[in-house]
Amino acid sequence: MSLIGKEVQPFAAKAYFNGDFIDVSEENFKGKWSVVCFYPADFTFVCPTELEDLQNQYSTLKDLGVEVYSVSTDTHFTHKAWHDHSQAIGKIEYVMIGDPSQKISRNFDVLNEEEGLADRGTFIIDPDGIIQTVEINAGGIGRDASTLVNKIKAAQYVRNNPGEVCPAKWEEGSETLKPSLDLVGKI
Repeated sequence: MSLIGKEVQPFAAKAYFNGDFIDVSEENFKGKWSVVCFYPADFTFVCPTELEDLQNQYSTLKDLGVEVYSVSTDTHFTHKAWHDHSQAIGKIEYVMIGDPSQKISRNFDVLNEEEGLADRGTFIIDPDGIIQTVEINAGGIGRDASTLVNKIKAAQYVRNNPGEVCPAKWEEGSETLKPSLDLVGKI
């Protein structure tokens, strides 16, 4: 079942953030745009490249009013240890949520039940806590965080301009479409 257009389900978790352990819930995703990035496990191979890449986009995402959260089924203690011992992960300034109960991963339908690990899933959530985009990758396929910037700009544009939609490869400032009977068969 698709999660698009669905509200984030309730959860409570511990996270590592800027040298502290904090509490996080679905309420953190309300009132601003959020990116939630699930990954299989700390101290692995593809995961640190993705999370470092996400950190490289973090200031741009913050400028767009977006907060970033990474999630794995590891604990918040493991996130701290990884942050303290990995050059790539040590750069991270966004929230790293621990999901040892696997509830969050199940809520977002990214839990690989056999392995007990999250799949590579990326979600863009609007300020109402509603999921607007979902991307799921196989374990060996890393994601490119730069693609999030245009997706978020498009989602924000559509939210702020009812009746307009963004076509493929849309970039900020380019033309949008206004769906109507006149466009049917002409694109």
